[in-house]
Amino acid sequence: MKEIFKNRVFLKLFLATITSQMGSTIGNMAFAFYLLDHFSRQPYLATLAELMYSLPTLAVFLIVGVVADRLDRQKIAEYSDWIRAGLTLFLFLSIFVNIIPLTFAILFIRSAIAKFFYPAEAGLIQGILTKEQYQTAAGLNQMIFSMFMLFGVGLGALTYKLIGIYGALLIDGLSFIMSAFLIRACSISDEVKMPNGKTSIKELTFKQTLQDFKKGGTYILHNKLLRTLIMGFLIFGFINGGFAILPIFTMKYKLAPDNYEWFASLFAIFFGIGIFTGSSLSAFFGKLFKPHILMIMGILATAVTTAGMGVSDAKWIYFVFVSITGFMIAPINVALAGWIPSLVNPSYMGRVNGWVDPIMMLAQSIALGIIALLFPAFITSVEYIYYGVAILMFGVGLFYMTTLPRLAREQECVDIQAIQKEAPVEG
Repeated sequence: MKEIFKNRVFLKLFLATITSQMGSTIGNMAFAFYLLDHFSRQPYLATLAELMYSLPTLAVFLIVGVVADRLDRQKIAEYSDWIRAGLTLFLFLSIFVNIIPLTFAILFIRSAIAKFFYPAEAGLIQGILTKEQYQTAAGLNQMIFSMFMLFGVGLGALTYKLIGIYGALLIDGLSFIMSAFLIRACSISDEVKMPNGKTSIKELTFKQTLQDFKKGGTYILHNKLLRTLIMGFLIFGFINGGFAILPIFTMKYKLAPDNYEWFASLFAIFFGIGIFTGSSLSAFFGKLFKPHILMIMGILATAVTTAGMGVSDAKWIYFVFVSITGFMIAPINVALAGWIPSLVNPSYMGRVNGWVDPIMMLAQSIALGIIALLFPAFITSVEYIYYGVAILMFGVGLFYMTTLPRLAREQECVDIQAIQKEAPVEG
C-alpha cells in the first residue's frame, strides 16, 4: 500500500476524489433532511430528489464514455468540479427563494455534470497504475467510501442541524473547488489523458459519438466475462435504488419517527463500520479467494442480512444487520473494482463505464419510481421493500454461481496465452 502512495499523481487524484465526494455526500444528505423537515407530509419529494441524482445518467450516457475516451480526461475531471461549484451557488439561491421545481432542475444538471467526472478519473487511475495495483486502489477507494458512510452523512446531518442547509451547500462548493485545484496540479502524460490521441470537441459529431458508443457495446459483448459482470449491474441498480431511500424511511415511518435524523445518521455510521472493516480485510480475503468466489459468497450472504434488516423490530438489532451487510458488501465492491480494469483495454475504459452507469441508473431510477408510487399508498410497510431487495440479491448470487467460475477459468487461459505470445523466444 505504501508503494501506491509514492505515486504522487495517484495521491493527488485520490485526494481530489475524496474532496469531490465529500461535497456531494454532505450537501445531498442535508437536502434530504431539509425536504423531510419542510415537507414531512410529502415523502415522495425525498424520493424524487434521489431520482435527480440518478436520472441524469440516462440523459448523458451516450456521450459520457465517448468524451472520456476521446478528449483530455484530466480537463474533463477538473472542469466537472468547477461547473458543479458554480451550480451549487445557484442551488443555494433556489432554496433561498423556495422554488422547489427550480431546485430539482439544478440538482438534475449538477448530477449530470458529475457523471463526466468518474469515467475520466477512472481512466486516469487505470493509466497511472499497474494491473497489480488495481485491487489495492479499489480497496483504498472502498475504505474512503466507508469513511463517508461513517462521517460524511452524519456530518451532513450535523451540519444541517447546526448551520442549516446553506452551511452544507457552502461545504459542497468549497469541496468541488479543492478537488479542481488538486486535479489541475497533476502531471499526467498525453498517452494516459488521451489514449486514443488528440481529438477536437468539434469532431465529436452525433454520428461519431453514436458509433463510438456502439463500439463500446460491441467490446463488452465480445468479452463473455465482462458481459456477465455487467449484466449483474442491472440488478445491482435495483438494489441501490432501494437502499438509497430505505434508511430514512425505516427510521421516519417505523423505528424512530420522533428522532429519525439522528438514527438515520447512525445507519450511515454502522454501515460505514461494516464497509471499513470489510475493506480493511479485502486484501487478506483477496489472497485466499479468487474475485468471483468473493463476489458469490458476499452477494448470497448480503441477501440474508438484508432480509434480516426487514424483519428487525428493534433499532439496535437492525443496526447489527446493517453492519454485517456493510461488511459483506465491501469485498464484492473491491473484487469488482479491481477485476474490471484488468479486463478492459485503456482505450475503451470510458466507453465501458459509459455502458455500466446507465444500466445501473436505469434500474435504480425504476426502483425509486416504484417506491414513490407504491409507498405508502399500496405498500404500507417498509419491510416488504427489504424483502424484495433480498430476493433480487439472491437471484444475482445464483446467476453468478452458475456462470462466473467457468468464465473466470476461460479468462485465465486467455491471459496465459497472451503472456506466452509476448514472451521472447529463446534460441
